[in-house]
Amino acid sequence: MLEVYGARMHNLRNIDVKIPRNSLVVITGLSGSGKSSLAFDTIYAEGQRRYMETFSAYARQFIGNMERPDVDKIDGLSPVISIEQKSVNRNPRSTVGTITEIYDFLRLLYARIGEAYSINTGEKMVRFTEKEIIDLIMREYEGKQINLLAPMVKARKGHYRELFEQITKMGYPKVRVDGEIRDITFGMKVDRYKTHDIEVVIDRIQLEDSMNERITRSVQAAMKIGKGVIMIHDTKSDQVRHFSSLLMCPTTGISYSEPEPNTFSFNSPYGACPHCNGLGEVSQIDLKKVIPDVKRNIRNGGLAPLGEYKNNWIFRQIEAIGYKYGFTLDTPIEDIPEKGMITILYGSDEIIHVKNEYLGVTSNYSLNFEGIINFILNQDYETSSNQIKKWISGFMNRIPCPECNGARLKKESLHFKILNKNIAELANMDLFLLHGWIENLPSHVSDRTFKIAREITREISTRIRFLLEVGLDYITLNRSARSLSGGESQRIRLATQIGSQLTGVLYILDEPSIGLHQRDNRRLINALKQLRDIGNSIIVVEHDKEMILSSDYIVDIGPGAGVKGGLIVGQGKPDSMKDCNTITCDYLSGKKRISVPKIRRSGNGKFLRLEGATGNNLKNITLNLPLGKFVCITGVSGSGKSSLINETLYPILSSHFYRSEKKPLPYKKISGIEFVDKVIEIDQSPIGRTPRSNPATYTKVFDEIRKLYGSLPESKIRGYQPGRFSFNVKGGRCETCQGAGIRLIEMNFLPDVRVLCETCQGKRYNRETLEVRFKGKSINDVLNMTIDQAVEFFENHPSIIQKIKTLRDVGLGYITLGQQSTTLSGGEAQRVKLAAELSKRDTGQTIYILDEPTTGLHFEDIKVLLNVLDRLVNRGNTVLVIEHNMDVIKMADHIIDLGPEGGIRGGEIVSEGTPEKVAEDKNSFTGHFLLNELYDKRDYFCN
Repeated sequence: MLEVYGARMHNLRNIDVKIPRNSLVVITGLSGSGKSSLAFDTIYAEGQRRYMETFSAYARQFIGNMERPDVDKIDGLSPVISIEQKSVNRNPRSTVGTITEIYDFLRLLYARIGEAYSINTGEKMVRFTEKEIIDLIMREYEGKQINLLAPMVKARKGHYRELFEQITKMGYPKVRVDGEIRDITFGMKVDRYKTHDIEVVIDRIQLEDSMNERITRSVQAAMKIGKGVIMIHDTKSDQVRHFSSLLMCPTTGISYSEPEPNTFSFNSPYGACPHCNGLGEVSQIDLKKVIPDVKRNIRNGGLAPLGEYKNNWIFRQIEAIGYKYGFTLDTPIEDIPEKGMITILYGSDEIIHVKNEYLGVTSNYSLNFEGIINFILNQDYETSSNQIKKWISGFMNRIPCPECNGARLKKESLHFKILNKNIAELANMDLFLLHGWIENLPSHVSDRTFKIAREITREISTRIRFLLEVGLDYITLNRSARSLSGGESQRIRLATQIGSQLTGVLYILDEPSIGLHQRDNRRLINALKQLRDIGNSIIVVEHDKEMILSSDYIVDIGPGAGVKGGLIVGQGKPDSMKDCNTITCDYLSGKKRISVPKIRRSGNGKFLRLEGATGNNLKNITLNLPLGKFVCITGVSGSGKSSLINETLYPILSSHFYRSEKKPLPYKKISGIEFVDKVIEIDQSPIGRTPRSNPATYTKVFDEIRKLYGSLPESKIRGYQPGRFSFNVKGGRCETCQGAGIRLIEMNFLPDVRVLCETCQGKRYNRETLEVRFKGKSINDVLNMTIDQAVEFFENHPSIIQKIKTLRDVGLGYITLGQQSTTLSGGEAQRVKLAAELSKRDTGQTIYILDEPTTGLHFEDIKVLLNVLDRLVNRGNTVLVIEHNMDVIKMADHIIDLGPEGGIRGGEIVSEGTPEKVAEDKNSFTGHFLLNELYDKRDYFCN
């Protein structure tokens, strides 16, 4: 048993709990009840702290320390691995292939059995004999001075002192190190921490016909030392060519180095495309960003990089260009002559004469104008300033690299093929197709080739299979890690852990079902059980009905949220909890349910029509979005929901209403936009990145509260303004902690300690500010009130109560006004944003877009959320939700179901209409599961 005694982290109320080991355990409860506080902030945090304690005090001062969780004792704790929802990596070089290491094995596979083809002719590379290489050298380099080089080290680290001694003993006094020919000196070595290329200089020759015998001896020696590869260095042009007895183009004579795994790595200079440095995309000036409105003139900001007119040198030059080509700064850009516009943007070799009256001097000035675009590009190349680079990025777009077409690799690397496919083509396959290709490989290659590849393909196939088991069949290996959702990242890490075959480990997961369609849920559960069955313990924080009932043990935390939660209200095996009197059990047993509406809203009869959406895997989709309804976008994972809504529709609307710079994915046209007046996206990202942000500041209610305190008689006597009551600026805040209320004390050999500020005792403000009171409460007392308490306290102040009530209406009555944003869950943060929107006036023509709003929400929380969304729709607005949760989907007025599968096998609208209509569609996976939700009244404990 894993035994926890006296857990008091956050809102946990000194709880004791025993959790069975080697079991699949689900911790559930209302959002904010304390699930994550128990699983992550107590159990995982203690596991991490114990691991850190195994390091020496000297090591801990460099790698940091973990704070001890507020718990009396934890017994039976195994090594802990946390698999959370956060993104894996923000590095643009990180892909699904690199983080799963499947791409590393593919690189090894291509290095071992890949067949080389010429980049010039496409012919298969052949192996040349020694005589053919000698003849080619005599023919190509006649009359030239060359160095014959034998490669010995390629892109490896080390000081190589012994190697240089060995080369000297072989009778060769010179080497070429990293492109520079050097004499070998006694004790010579290079920087051991840098990668190096080292070649032996076998001979230095002025090539003549009479030297055939010498060339033969030198080539033989070079190929022996270089293991079949010889390099010829033309001393005049400094060009180097590889001649190989292994691989060479039969027509042009070009040769490739023997392939190594780094030949196929876009993170290595030996494999990366030189144009984009292995990123697959490059920056390009976007003229629409440079000239956002052609009807505007230059004086009024028609050229975005220049802004509005200023009395400076650049505008004087443009005035001179205008004088030459017949326009002024007041001419609309669309009316400026083409040659004049080209000169402004790209410059000219022609001399521009700036008249003295423009400069206020006695003589004219002549110059060449660089051009605005050339100036931006030169600044991008030369500057090291982050501020300037950020300014430049505002005029740039990222486009696929024209050299490698987004493949990231050199042309040579892309001309190694297996069964007519290069490594980039495999990386572009979804995992389902790639798995089939790998499995079929043995039947299409020779026995000798397969013998070489057997172990590599087995490892690739095994790793892909684990990813398929967690519902990621639609993902490709070249998918950027930055583009993965939290749920996808988590399932990739889960698959990696299954593949590692570790035993005796405690795994803690945070809602692994996020982003997963009900169809794939069973596969995920089986994967977790597989991890359990090899000897591990699994703790899952989860709200999914099927996951809860498939577990070995349930821990239910409640009864409420925040200060009303933090207790164990039920625990045991699923079948033993049928009669447990908790909200969770009531929903699982059917005593409580989210009822299907008797009537679906008909909307306002208007539509927003998006035609020809083809981004990512979308197959020329036409979306007819009914307005004035609650609309759900559904479909299996990877079917194209986010591509259609988040990456196509939202950027179009955002650009139209707010001039957003985010480019939508390709589409043909959009109509009906005149029926909408704004679009709002409400996601689960944090409402602030620092502890200074809180619900009061985000919803702007704190502005009204500060105004109230600033208007009090005591404030007027003292001359206090509303700014006095801000903890973010000097004046009223405590300067010892700068309004944070706590101080961070760094302890070199112990965990850093956060202590209450000794000056303000955590109250954030100085003594004088706290002396101003309203109804006996200081500004700090107000920040420490729960939302429910604040509603009563400010009942006679409409401007304040309106905003606070919306926080209560979205189910956040238990949080405090001043609760740090960093302590809010994703679901709580999203509901704070919803409350902020509800408190604003709308015209009834707004589209609200939410992506999986049920993430982190309990059944009861979902019920509250649906009531809030209904309020928005009942005002005439349109609520557009991407969702997998059947409790939400069944409540929609209209469903648009994408599929039929994920990846390239998706991207189509499979079914649309009311939930009842979609449920009857046999082609819809969503419809299959929706049918049970609409009409099935079973007791879930009896499944």
